[in-house]
Amino acid sequence: MAPKMPYKIDVHSHYLPPFYQQACRDNGHANPDGMPYLPDWSPELHLQLMDKLNISKSILSISSPGTHLVPGNDELASKLVRDCNAYAADLKRKMPNRFGYFASLPIPDVETCLKEIALSAEEGCDGYVFLTNAHGHYLGNKMFDAIFDELNERHATIFIHPTTPMCACSPQAMAQGQQPTKATPFAGKYPNPMLEFFFDTARVVTNLFMSGTIKRCPNIKVILPHLGGAMPPLLSRWTGFSTLVPGPWEAMPEDEVREAFQKQIWFDMAGFAFPGQIRGLMEGSGVPHGRLLYGSDFPFTKPEGVKMLLGQMDKGVKDMFSDDEIEDLYHRNAENLFSDAKASV
Repeated sequence: MAPKMPYKIDVHSHYLPPFYQQACRDNGHANPDGMPYLPDWSPELHLQLMDKLNISKSILSISSPGTHLVPGNDELASKLVRDCNAYAADLKRKMPNRFGYFASLPIPDVETCLKEIALSAEEGCDGYVFLTNAHGHYLGNKMFDAIFDELNERHATIFIHPTTPMCACSPQAMAQGQQPTKATPFAGKYPNPMLEFFFDTARVVTNLFMSGTIKRCPNIKVILPHLGGAMPPLLSRWTGFSTLVPGPWEAMPEDEVREAFQKQIWFDMAGFAFPGQIRGLMEGSGVPHGRLLYGSDFPFTKPEGVKMLLGQMDKGVKDMFSDDEIEDLYHRNAENLFSDAKASV
């Protein structure tokens, strides 16, 4: 009989309380990011999946489209983010051994984000979730410096989740009220999570480093989704370019980025990590197994999909790692990360 695989801590899983689902439907996100459905979710359904797949704890977060649903409507975002974070805090209080959560921050509304950082810390959040961009404003933009400085002061953990890429309008067009447009050439053909999410993750990693945000905020611990998306094979490209070509960015030697990967950055394995993608990250970007975390992406990945992908992962990790290293991947790395986070608060 095959040996039983270790229990898992899931750092990439989502919650969609009924009021959030309704807000999405009421504000143009019934099919978020081109997906064919807004998934059903309840704590009971989540626990059923966890028990079936030996997931001991899930760290919940709001996925794309986030809590700032309508450009310019900060009032809606403020109410929705408060309701979501309060819901997650209550769920954690009721079942602290099964659920944790990353508090949502409704970028680009900086003032509300700063309020939510403090309030959610008091309520016991495990960190904070950002989308890669907020209506065309990408992480690393100077407009978010106050948020990142506050999180750095708090030694916070942040989880970055991809969303649909957006192109900002020209200053003249924005002054006339024009909103950023979706940068999705395959819209209507492929859902954005298939390809565009990975490209937007690569954009935001590049921008966080080349804006100087990562270097300026060494106390922030960052979890990147889907093994860094499309970033690993581009690492030498953007680091080399930044040091050879003068421009309005901070030069980032590749060895400095690789060092940050081993000190400040973690990568979740949600999605199709095996057989190839994980090797690109580890062998191409020098990321050791101690920076890898389990992720299911439930419920946007349905239960049968989570089970199938975990089967691929169980086979893949046995081919690449020792039994002790597998324990690290599935739960110890997460336990160490969140233990360190609690100690620094």
